[in-house]
Amino acid sequence: MPTLTLKFKKDSAKIKEYRLERGQSISIGRRENNDIVIENLAVSGHHAKIDWTGNGFLLTDLKSKNGTFVNDQLAISHWLKDKDVITIGKHIIEFQYGQGEVQPDDQSDDAMGETMVMDTGKYRSMLAKNVSSMAGQGQGQEAGIGMLSFLAGGEGEVELTKKLTKVGKNASSDIVVSGLTVGQTAATISKRPDGYYLSYVGGMSKPRVNGATVKESVALKQFDVIEIGSAKMQLISKG
Repeated sequence: MPTLTLKFKKDSAKIKEYRLERGQSISIGRRENNDIVIENLAVSGHHAKIDWTGNGFLLTDLKSKNGTFVNDQLAISHWLKDKDVITIGKHIIEFQYGQGEVQPDDQSDDAMGETMVMDTGKYRSMLAKNVSSMAGQGQGQEAGIGMLSFLAGGEGEVELTKKLTKVGKNASSDIVVSGLTVGQTAATISKRPDGYYLSYVGGMSKPRVNGATVKESVALKQFDVIEIGSAKMQLISKG
């Protein structure tokens, strides 16, 4: 199992070590209901999270005030690799796989690359004012139009402007995906006043959100990762 080692600074003694299991989600922030609690005013109440998505561990910044950095680069969403160093406030979290542990395929480097990475020298001073607007506002999508950005199995982005967006292998689908067990219409994404909802429609292969199988319907949140057949997409709000 990978480990997350919390330190105040890179060369300081570890504060605590956490085991990260496949299938698990970890929340990071200042509030006590997080899995990793960092008691520092530079850290947002719910600052970031790490999700197992089936192909690796995905770090996502949760619209924090001071941002999340990986290897000294500002990251909105980042696929973690061995020995990555996450900086949150004045603390760091070292991500490391165990000796001899099987790691995800390197395809994540290209097909599932970072959603957004910026040079810290230029943007760190602007971060407190701008990171919220870059990431979108609120847990739902009411602040703007939702958009699906392909991480794998496709290219580009799809705006969710319709009240009902169909996903499946039928050529008439709004988003066409491949896969032997994928239904002609595998799922739908409905646009409602309080946000977007993904519903399973048909096919042997059910959609997954953040690695969890969707059997009926689920509300979607900012930066959720959706897997349907060969496609892997991330929901982002265009504020």
